[in-house]
Amino acid sequence: MQSVIHEIYQGILDGQHVLVGERVRAALNGGQAPAAVLEQGMIGSMAEVGRRYETGEYYVPEMLLSARAMQAGLAVIKPYLREADVKATGRVAIGTVQGDLHDIGKSLVGMMLEGAGFEVLDLGTDVSVERFVSAADDVDVIGLSALLTTTMPGMEAVIDALQAAGKRARVKVIVGGAPVTASFAESIGADGYAPDASRAVRLTLNLLGR
Repeated sequence: MQSVIHEIYQGILDGQHVLVGERVRAALNGGQAPAAVLEQGMIGSMAEVGRRYETGEYYVPEMLLSARAMQAGLAVIKPYLREADVKATGRVAIGTVQGDLHDIGKSLVGMMLEGAGFEVLDLGTDVSVERFVSAADDVDVIGLSALLTTTMPGMEAVIDALQAAGKRARVKVIVGGAPVTASFAESIGADGYAPDASRAVRLTLNLLGR
């Protein structure tokens, strides 16, 4: 791995957001291809972050720091990617279902998905069923989050509404959140369940055949 790309890779692992932004800019100014910087320096590093989280080497604080560093790099590289017409891995809409205002888990999933090269549409919290259905026109996957057992039925309401609108077949639906389980996901007709942000990325990649 070339030196500056390695510095980006290591900077994301270490959560050094200022360094990552600076080194991404240096790499691009030095003639490195935007796709190479993204894939080798950034996506590769976030994949390693996910692996370390799953093996217990990293915890949520380390993931958040790495995701923040990734965001710093993305802020620099996005205009170059558009200019070079580098395609995103896929498009994902995420949001917390109606009545639920919890944000941290959903936001971490979004940052990790961006770290894997996805274009993410973050709908926010307390998202109406109608807003999710509308978003289905522009994305490949919809991610539904809930932290309260009382708001979990909102996930099924979204899936039912997608079906009623004739959009269910064109979009994958994944669910997650503290009270959510794989059996619940299956019972409401979701395409998958992820217990954490790292596995949400892997699930999304698998569902899209990436």
